[in-house]
Amino acid sequence: MERLYSTQPVETVSLKVESSPVWEVILGIAGFTHKKLRHTFELNEDWLKQESRMPSSLIKNLKWMEENNTWYGLIMLQNKLSAQTISDFSKGLREISRTNFYDVLLPYLNRDTESIRKETALNYGSCEVFAEYANYFRNHEFLESYVQSLGRYEYETLCHYLINTVQEWDAFIQEEPEWNKWCTALTYEQNQQKSIDHTSPAQEIERITGGVNYTPEPSIWHVKLIPHVSYRPWVLEQRTEDTKLFFYPINEAYFLEQGVPSSELVRGHKALGEELRLKLLYQLLQRSMSLQEMSAKFQISKTTLHHHLSLLKSAKFIRVEKGVYSVQMTHLNRFSERLISYLSIDE
Repeated sequence: MERLYSTQPVETVSLKVESSPVWEVILGIAGFTHKKLRHTFELNEDWLKQESRMPSSLIKNLKWMEENNTWYGLIMLQNKLSAQTISDFSKGLREISRTNFYDVLLPYLNRDTESIRKETALNYGSCEVFAEYANYFRNHEFLESYVQSLGRYEYETLCHYLINTVQEWDAFIQEEPEWNKWCTALTYEQNQQKSIDHTSPAQEIERITGGVNYTPEPSIWHVKLIPHVSYRPWVLEQRTEDTKLFFYPINEAYFLEQGVPSSELVRGHKALGEELRLKLLYQLLQRSMSLQEMSAKFQISKTTLHHHLSLLKSAKFIRVEKGVYSVQMTHLNRFSERLISYLSIDE
């Protein structure tokens, strides 16, 4: 039996690079309050110096953010509002309905629990309902306590802390000499990425972020790529019921003075400046390998091997997925290009 097919358009995810001072403020708050990982942030030493100059009210708000992980809520709200200024963010937060407020703040888990999430948002006055939804995140690093805090605090209290924290952090960080450079660099990055090939989202995501390997997910129709300075060198990944968010570190060369190497360039050369790490990189170029396989091949303990692999990973030369290490060719190729660019060598 013959079948007749009619031509239908092929659907794909929408891809967008979105930058604003609001995103940078929120990511600064997220990084500053991430005490477990904060020592690895490029700005940690600056934050340690700045902390003594912060108003006591800002310190209090940041401590509340840290205890309740409500930086996550700020990300969810800004994803919804796409505010360009702190005033717009505060105004949008005040104008959103209470049901939508909690619908935005409550984290998505999966399709099976989506109706429960929606029902929880409708019952925003019930601490017990929020505690029940929090149970679904029992094994998560912070979302269980975050959901519990949404049910524990009154709506007015949540709004007060969220708005006051972004306003005070914004007022403080704008006094820092680097802030205007950051904003200029972030705007430049967004303008540089205006021409996106929407027919190849996975390749474009890897290109723009400098190595993020994204596999399309069911129900994800929108992908936002948000460049940042404050969360360097990390890529932060979040999602809603229909949107994937990748916060990627901006190329530091955008705001460095001439003759000053980027920390990425320095970190990369440190990672390559050891014979064993070069051998590891060579072997991984031949094929992907597990820690066990490399330990057996090089006759080195897993602890020592893990240390060297961590340095290669922090330089973004390699990635690890499900225990298997592989080379990030896009970043490796760009690294040599950045060296040539820094040295201003004309080919």
